[in-house]
Amino acid sequence: MKEIIQYKLERVKIEEKDVLYRLLQYSLFEESLTDQNEMNNEAIFEYKYFDSYFKDNNREAYIIKEQETNKILGFAMVNQYMQKSKDGHSIAEFMIVPKYRRLKIGKRVAIELFNMHKGNWEVKPSYGSKSALLFWKSVVDE
Repeated sequence: MKEIIQYKLERVKIEEKDVLYRLLQYSLFEESLTDQNEMNNEAIFEYKYFDSYFKDNNREAYIIKEQETNKILGFAMVNQYMQKSKDGHSIAEFMIVPKYRRLKIGKRVAIELFNMHKGNWEVKPSYGSKSALLFWKSVVDE
C-alpha cells in the first residue's frame, strides 16, 4: 500500500516567484509532448500571464509542499477568467512532480482548491494529454 503524504498548499510569495517559474517551465516542457508549446531561442517556454499572478487579484498561485519536510510536490495556478461561465474560477496550470503522482496528492489538492473557492469551476486539461484528461475526469467525478 502506498503511503499517504501529508501536504500543505502555500500561496506563492513574491520572493518565491523564481521557484514557481521553474516549476511552470517543467510543466510546460512536459505538456509540449502533446500540445503546441514551443520554447524560444533562450530555451524558455513563454507564459504571457506569469507576472500577472503577482499583480492581479483575480489570479492565485500555490506551491504544494510536503507538510513535514517542505519538499516541493507541485504547484497550482488559479484564475477567475472563465470561458464558459460568467463567474467562477479556472485551473490555469496544475502539476504534481512525476515522482509523487498516483499518490492522490493531486486529487486532494484539487478538491481543496474547489472548496477554498466555492462556485463555478472550469478545468481544461492539457491539450492531447490522455492522462491529464483522465485525472481531471476522476477529480470532477468524485
